Formats: sequence, structure tokens, C-alpha cells
Amino acid sequence: MPPGEVLRTRPFTPDEYHRLVDAGVLREDEHVELLEGNIVPMSPQSEAHMRVIVRLNRILTRSLGDDYHIRPQGPLTLGDSEPEPDIAVVRAEDAVSTEVHPARALLVVECSGDSLGYDGTVKARIYARAAIPEYWIVDVEGRCVEIRRDPETATALYASLTTVGVEGTLAPISLPALTMAVASPFE
Repeated sequence: MPPGEVLRTRPFTPDEYHRLVDAGVLREDEHVELLEGNIVPMSPQSEAHMRVIVRLNRILTRSLGDDYHIRPQGPLTLGDSEPEPDIAVVRAEDAVSTEVHPARALLVVECSGDSLGYDGTVKARIYARAAIPEYWIVDVEGRCVEIRRDPETATALYASLTTVGVEGTLAPISLPALTMAVASPFE
């Protein structure tokens, strides 16, 4: 390659990404995820970030019952991406395979610290393109939740964006049995 020339890469498919793991090129415990065909390192987690995930997981599991699978930090296969959101709520019937990850979710939650900008752009685009009806970005430091609804798959944008502070309440549109105080995961 001549000096100064840029090496071009190509995007990976989820199937190729899995083959890299199967071949040992990527270890299952490596902190990476496939986003828009690119293998991207994941940010390390602070204790505050992990505490919010644990609390949200507990609240959702207790509130929703067996009709839903609460997937903490589990992959979703969404087109050219395989993100590992902090929490995904999936219908039980969409999570029955032992071979492939779910391709749909009713609610996806990312708990953000340093990744706030990335979660609001790249991940929001991936989730909107996959028609995830509701996406929450929990700002761990700001102690608020950004709620994105009404995905527009063609533009990969959410039409509705609302931010709710700790005095507010969360009520996902696809999960009518759930209502929770924004403050509860921060307590």
C-alpha cells in the first residue's frame, strides 16, 4: 500500500460477526458490539451506571411478568447491527430461539454517561431504523430520561422526543401495565 493511502474497510454482517466469535478472532467476553456493520468497542461501566441498570431490571421484571423477557445487556439482531442495549424488553414469543437473538423489542433502554452523544445519534438511528417503538436514554449523571417514540424507519429518526426529570413518571406506550417514577432507578 503506498504511503498516505487509507485502508478501506467494509461493513460486517451479523452472520460474519458471529463467525468471527466462532473462529476465536473475537472472544465472547470482548466488550464490542456490531453497529451499522462496524465492530465498535463498548464504554467501560461506572458503578453508578451499573446500579441504574440493576434497578431498572428489577423494576421491569417485577412489573411485567412472564409475557415479556427483560434482557439486560443482551444482543438484538437489527439489520446490519447487533447492539447490546443496557435493557431490552421483548415479547416472550420473540425470545424463544436458542440459536438467534431477538430481532424485535418493545422498549430499549441505554443508560448513558460518557456515551450520551453516541446513544443519542448512532444507537437512536439503529433503533429507529429497526422500528423499536420506544427508546429511553437514561442520563445517569443528569438524572433524567430522554424518551424517543414514533420511529420513522425511512429517515432512521424518532418523531417524538421528550425529556423527563426525576419528578416525572415513565409509562411506555407498548407496555400499558408499566408506570414508574423516573427517580426510582436512581434511588
